[in-house]
Formats: sequence, structure tokens, C-alpha cells
Amino acid sequence: MSLGVLTLHIHIPGSASLKDKRRRLKPLLTRLGREFNISVAEIDHNDVWGSATIACALISNDSSHTQRSLQKIPRWVEKNWPDVMVVDEQLEIL
Repeated sequence: MSLGVLTLHIHIPGSASLKDKRRRLKPLLTRLGREFNISVAEIDHNDVWGSATIACALISNDSSHTQRSLQKIPRWVEKNWPDVMVVDEQLEIL
């Protein structure tokens, strides 16, 4: 069994309030979960308007599959969500 956790620190330019941040972040989290069949949650910077830290988790029976799947996510976010910038990423396979 393999557990992978990808942590993304993202910047949301032009976010003028927490409500605006949530309005832009929630569809991203939902789409990531559906697109990659993963669990996704905002885990830090909850009260900061222009940034968020999100965690993506995947469990599978093949560690190479887990790693390949999670490595695709940052590029996918940058390509499909032009109003969000990936600042930092960290991948852990357990």
C-alpha cells in the first residue's frame, strides 16, 4: 500500500476578501478531487486573502502510480486555472 501527499502553496492574485478567496478556491478543490480521484483540502493560510495551502492525498497499491498521479497536479493547476499560481509544492510518498 502506498500513501502519497502533495502539498501545494498557491497564490490567488486579486483576491480582495476571504469570501472572494473561497469563491475561487472551492471550484478548484472540487475539480481536483474529480479529475484525479483524490482527497483535497485547504490546510493552511485559511485567514489569508491571497494565498492558500492545499493538500492532495492518494492511496493506491502501487507507489509509482501514486507518485506519477500526484506529480501531474501542479502543472494541471497552472494550465487549467490561470487565476491561481503555484508557489511551492512538496510531494511525500509513505
